[in-house]
Amino acid sequence: MAEKTCFKCGRLQSLDNFYKHPTMADGHLGKCKQCTKIDVTENRTSKIDYYREYDRVRGNRQTKEYRDSNRARYSAAYRARELVARCIREKKLFRQVCEICGNQNTHAHHDDYAKPLNVRWLCVAHHSQWHKKYGEGKNKDMTIQSQRK
Repeated sequence: MAEKTCFKCGRLQSLDNFYKHPTMADGHLGKCKQCTKIDVTENRTSKIDYYREYDRVRGNRQTKEYRDSNRARYSAAYRARELVARCIREKKLFRQVCEICGNQNTHAHHDDYAKPLNVRWLCVAHHSQWHKKYGEGKNKDMTIQSQRK
């Protein structure tokens, strides 16, 4: 098994303990994973304000125009999700455990977006599996007129 010495801590270790790096001669970074993680943590801590702002901007890549057009295109789905979220906030609807496995971290799944409060509670994995097997819920493309006055 190939080994390499970390330039940071000086320990001889297996190549499995080094991140891959295509431009290095042996294809692995010069410092071990443990030293790399320490450096990354120290760097982030020392520049926390910069990274918080970076994360905020990075997490919001969708333009306002894109969001608005998507919400208009799938208005029934958007409004159903918003109604569920509002009812949860107002304690009119309560999250349940996944109906398949009992996991507590659940999504409200709509079989039919025309019935926004008729949801099944599925964990992330089972929600994904449901959509892979059955596709989108009914009436996703249905356009709902604004009810604001």
